[in-house]
Amino acid sequence: MPEPTEERLSYRLITGPDTRDFCERISNALAEGYVLHGSPSATFNGTDVIVAQAVVLPAAVASADAAVANAVDELGNYEDEAAFEGHA
Repeated sequence: MPEPTEERLSYRLITGPDTRDFCERISNALAEGYVLHGSPSATFNGTDVIVAQAVVLPAAVASADAAVANAVDELGNYEDEAAFEGHA
């Protein structure tokens, strides 16, 4: 699995007119190891449909998931539940 580097950002938001070129840019990102993140967005600027698609490297998602899991585990280590009284 490719690791994030300075040359390859963990997260990219690719935008542009809804053309073949835009689809090729997304396809190239997928070929480079990125995965789609969320749904595409589209708007109309009065002339063209402008689209956006977020892509992320899987290693970035795994790191974020691990960080969330660790934070949840840390919350579970508090024995004094009164400290969290009134918090959902």
